[in-house]
Amino acid sequence: MTALFSYQTALLVRSQRWLPPFILYAAFLGIGVQGGEPILDSLGFTAAGLLPVAAWLVRICVTNEPPAARSCVSAAAGPGRAHLAALLVALTAAALVGTVATVVVTLISDPVSADHQTRVPPLPAGAAGLLATLACALLGTAVGALTTWPLLRSTGRAVPAMLLAALLAVVVTGSPAQAAVSGLVTGSRSGAVPLPLLPLAAAALLTAAATAVACALTSRRSP
Repeated sequence: MTALFSYQTALLVRSQRWLPPFILYAAFLGIGVQGGEPILDSLGFTAAGLLPVAAWLVRICVTNEPPAARSCVSAAAGPGRAHLAALLVALTAAALVGTVATVVVTLISDPVSADHQTRVPPLPAGAAGLLATLACALLGTAVGALTTWPLLRSTGRAVPAMLLAALLAVVVTGSPAQAAVSGLVTGSRSGAVPLPLLPLAAAALLTAAATAVACALTSRRSP
């Protein structure tokens, strides 16, 4: 699995297809997050914006190889393991960029509540923001896994489905991502720092299930 992970990582880096989602995420944060704003609100914004980026990275990693190369790798290592490596690389890339963004936003934000009346401890706030960011990265990976090959082969169907699912994952009540982000926003109003451990656990379970389904179908369907 280590060799497959390294192979998929090299494919992602060399393809430079990661640039558009990363640039879009940076622009999203540049517009929506300003220095001196309440820390929990800014961290919630940072986490929410990562979810579609994670889904996009999944699509990039899964479709990076030409069909012939994918067939060779699948024959050598097994299609399920090859697909799992691509999903893990996408999740790792999303988690890394989300972690960097969370640290930067924590440093430039004002450690106060939304009304600027209550001080919010920056270290616990940053930790809460990181947990929310990881929850969004996980759920974005699940969205990507369920809206690309082998479940959806047509680009005309897969891309709109991915965008719609990513949007719903952020805004629909009951979604782990929505719970994590809304917890930060609610905490900003009172000055209390939430720890979104339950949303993170739920996102991890959903991502594990989505990954299992995608890898199982990959083993049964030819490219």
